[in-house]
Amino acid sequence: MKANVGGIDRMVRLLGGLALIAFGLLGGLASPWNIVAMVAGAVFTLTAVIKFCPLYTIFGINSCSAN
Repeated sequence: MKANVGGIDRMVRLLGGLALIAFGLLGGLASPWNIVAMVAGAVFTLTAVIKFCPLYTIFGINSCSAN
């Protein structure tokens, strides 16, 4: 897996992901939607940590300047 998530994109994903996880845990949404928010937050956080997004590969997007 070649990195395709760059610096600013990575920070936005990390902060947004952690915010979605917190929002889901704190019960800011109705029952099924808090799970959806936590799963989406986990995906955003994971892609920020590993610097790779499978959807970016499919659509040919690369926000990483190192490549």
